[in-house]
Amino acid sequence: MAKPIKIFAGRSNTALAEKIADYLDMPLCDAKVENFSDGEISVNYFESIRGSDMFIIQSTNPPADNLMELLIMIDAARRSSAARITAVIPYYGYARQDRKDRPRVAITAKLVANLLTKAGANRILTMDLHAPQIQGFFDIPFDHLYSSVVLIDHIRSMELDNLVVASPDVGGVKLARAFAEALGTDLVIVDKRRPKANVAEVMNIIGDVNGKNVLLVDDMIDTAGTLVNAAKAIQDAGGKKIYSAATHGILSGPAIERINASVLEKVILTDSVVTGHAPSGKIEEVTVSNLFGEAIKRIYDDNSVSCLFDSKNIKKK
Repeated sequence: MAKPIKIFAGRSNTALAEKIADYLDMPLCDAKVENFSDGEISVNYFESIRGSDMFIIQSTNPPADNLMELLIMIDAARRSSAARITAVIPYYGYARQDRKDRPRVAITAKLVANLLTKAGANRILTMDLHAPQIQGFFDIPFDHLYSSVVLIDHIRSMELDNLVVASPDVGGVKLARAFAEALGTDLVIVDKRRPKANVAEVMNIIGDVNGKNVLLVDDMIDTAGTLVNAAKAIQDAGGKKIYSAATHGILSGPAIERINASVLEKVILTDSVVTGHAPSGKIEEVTVSNLFGEAIKRIYDDNSVSCLFDSKNIKKK
């Protein structure tokens, strides 16, 4: 007899969770997540989860309550005898703290991995880690999805001619190359140095952008400083219309104001994160609910997830 599937959602991104449940043609299961008057988090599952194959959907972007909420939901599920607990984390927070690059700093991405495993997660499902090697921090099954299969289809539908793909820094070249190969375009690199955290200074453009439309790709946009500086440098080098595509729209601090005041035509983001900012006319959102929904279905059925690296294997709904 197959284990019953149970889909629960934390509060970090209920809109995405509802879209995933809709893709799976099933409702989100009944749970209550709330805060006590002092801010502590309480989780209560209002239906039996004993022996179930359970999926908890929760991004771990700031505030830290989102991570704590996921840990408590996992612990409550483990103590309620769920057969398998998969933490579905559209955005894996603290991924930029993946190594000890200075004296006396924490490797917080590893700490988060330890917390998730210790809480009782049996499997992790996430998308576009800032540092892919974080998968090695886990000793449990780990499925890593790529939003490029969704973003590339959307960019193709825009029918941008005379296009080149650009990486806003050297570290993003691998991602940009994947976009360039899929779209059949040349690759350009924006060379920069970063004098301190969240401050970027563009140095030069490696490649030809003169008279061309340009697509800047990255895994995340935080304060948008790197993005808007890169866009301005590309414009100064002769670029025509400049677009951006990124997986995670953190959009902290002055990000929205910077994007609105920039030379960018449009910024395409997925719905992995709820930004909580006022909407911008330059920002367009693409859902990854079908990607996650199909991955959940395949994990439940014990089928391959790697085939989802090709958008043809993700049914539309």
